Amino acid sequence: MELAIREAKARLCELVVAARNGERVIITRHGQPVVELVRCDRRGGIDFDKLEAARRRLGIEGEGEGWPEEFDDPAFSRRVLGLDDK
Repeated sequence: MELAIREAKARLCELVVAARNGERVIITRHGQPVVELVRCDRRGGIDFDKLEAARRRLGIEGEGEGWPEEFDDPAFSRRVLGLDDK
């Protein structure tokens, strides 16, 4: 939907509903597009329900990451980084 700014002022509520429903709404001035109304999608945060569904779908179980126990040992990290005294 494309309309002039003067008409958009008179039909703002209708345009907001159209944009919220996913319709492309372009407002023009002197025949040139100047503004496009778009739906605001909620951003940020974690959808824990989707996360849990993905974990189940991928076969990821439990709270841990599945790292071997030796990874929690500080001495192991020193060996990997080559910091051990030889």
